Amino acid sequence: MKAQINGISLSYEDAGTGLPVVLLHGFPLNRKMWRPQQEALICAGFRIVTPDLRGFGESDAPGGAYTMSLMADDIVSLMDHLGIRQAVIGGMSMGGYVLFDLLERYPDRAAAACFITTRSTVDDEEVKSGRLALLDSAGKYGKAAVAELFAQSLFANATAREKPELIRELCDMMISLDMHGVKGALMAMLQRKDYTSLLEGFTMPSLVIGAEQDSAARCRDIRLLADRLPHCELCMIPEAGHMANLEKPTAFNDCLLKFLGEIPEC
Repeated sequence: MKAQINGISLSYEDAGTGLPVVLLHGFPLNRKMWRPQQEALICAGFRIVTPDLRGFGESDAPGGAYTMSLMADDIVSLMDHLGIRQAVIGGMSMGGYVLFDLLERYPDRAAAACFITTRSTVDDEEVKSGRLALLDSAGKYGKAAVAELFAQSLFANATAREKPELIRELCDMMISLDMHGVKGALMAMLQRKDYTSLLEGFTMPSLVIGAEQDSAARCRDIRLLADRLPHCELCMIPEAGHMANLEKPTAFNDCLLKFLGEIPEC
């Protein structure tokens, strides 16, 4: 499905009935990363909305500057389009960065928040250099070569060895990327705000999901979130990396569904 949102065509899926759950994907992926969660949430009696953020998947990828605020505005406008006053909103990695911005400016739109393998801090110099190198490599060697290298870094070592089909799946997502979206999102991540000092103001029920072998949102990042958020549950997924929802879908879904079962329907 598509909606005209803030001057672009935003692609999304909307299925199920009950308490709305909006899930925001990470970089450089799209809404298809949530396929293991869709069936589980629908069967459990939830409505699940999974958009392609601007620049990704089947959404438009305009040129020019992207910001976390712009992407957060897209999500709120999509909720308006769908008649959703409040939802449980979850964000994975970059989707979590969008979620922080959304909660700061639209706190009344979130019945609860799920922070998934993400962090409140900004990039250090090493990570910034890596993002710029990724953009440069994509221009030099093409998206396919960069996608294969990047995809492997998203998983735990055992997952990369034992489930090569997951790497191929993520590579396929990345190869279809529009370079306007890649550049726009990378710049938005480089310029994003540090939300650590604001976490105590996010008073809605929250869930933090981390992964024990995540090299991007490390255990210390996850515990910082869990310690600073006032009404927070913490769930650590063992033997999983950054893509915990794909690597260990049963453990991930159990954690998410337990939390959702505690949230009253809006």
